[in-house]
Amino acid sequence: MKVCGIELKGNDAVICIMSLKDGLFAIHECRVKKLSIADATDTEQLTKFQFDFEKLMADYQVDHVIIRERMTKGKFAGGSVGFKLEAAIQLVNDLSVSLLSPAQTKEIMKTSHLQMNFADTGLKQFQEPAFMTALSYLER
Repeated sequence: MKVCGIELKGNDAVICIMSLKDGLFAIHECRVKKLSIADATDTEQLTKFQFDFEKLMADYQVDHVIIRERMTKGKFAGGSVGFKLEAAIQLVNDLSVSLLSPAQTKEIMKTSHLQMNFADTGLKQFQEPAFMTALSYLER
C-alpha cells in the first residue's frame, strides 16, 4: 500500500510518500516536497492546487492520503487556509483520504516495535510531521 502523509502548515501542504510491502517500509522520492498556494481567497489558485495535488497522487499511484489533523479551537487551532486546503484534498475524485490526530500518531508510535532515527530517512526536517503521520498510518 502506498500512502501520502500530509501536514498542512500555513499556505503549504508538506508531503511524504511511503509504502509498506512485505513488511518493509519504503520512502519514495517525489518531485515536490510541498505544494503551496499564494492566495487562498482566489478560486482559480485553489482549483489549481487541487488539480496539482490530484495529478501528483495519480503520478505516484498513491492509494491513500492521511492528513495530520489540526484542532479547530484553542491555542493550537489550525488556520483557515489550512482547512481550505484540507477540503480541496478531501474533495479530489477517487482519492481515499483520512485524518490522523497527533495524539493518535503518538499512541501508535509508542506501541510500535519500529526503531529508527528520522535523520537517517534523507527527508528534510520540515517533512517530519508528514512522515510520522504516514508511518503511523502504515504501522497501525
